[in-house]
Amino acid sequence: MDLQHTRDPRPSAATVRDRPCSSGTARPPRRRRPGPAPLSLPVGLRAGLGHDAVGTSASHGERILARLPRAGCVFADEGRWWWIVPSGSDIGVAWPAGAHYIVGDPSWTRARPGARAAGPRLIHGPDGDSPYTAPIPLYFLVCRLAGVPPRWSLAP
Repeated sequence: MDLQHTRDPRPSAATVRDRPCSSGTARPPRRRRPGPAPLSLPVGLRAGLGHDAVGTSASHGERILARLPRAGCVFADEGRWWWIVPSGSDIGVAWPAGAHYIVGDPSWTRARPGARAAGPRLIHGPDGDSPYTAPIPLYFLVCRLAGVPPRWSLAP
């Protein structure tokens, strides 16, 4: 029986990977960095794939949103826009400097009706019934705006 390793989509705490990994090198260690406060998905949206978030500068947010073929939930705080992507969207790609990849907090997967939580606010609802922004188009746009070529690896 051929068993393959699958990344656990339920990390115990939000962590960020902010250094790109190049092909053939080990991934940088995960470091705790301040990410957004827990993001509450709109009621009725299902995140069956788990989810992470990619933070971009607020100045790039409008440009990215205008160029994406389809956007999922986008949150904003004072300095960043946070794009909801499926869990594991960091595997094999090197998100450029300036982008922050936050590994999902389990609290993000629960819709919370009622009182509005402090922290990032939803500024764009999904273009459909999925909370996700497609990570590949988002990755290419973030790389383009950062002025770096996209890099990825086929090795897990």
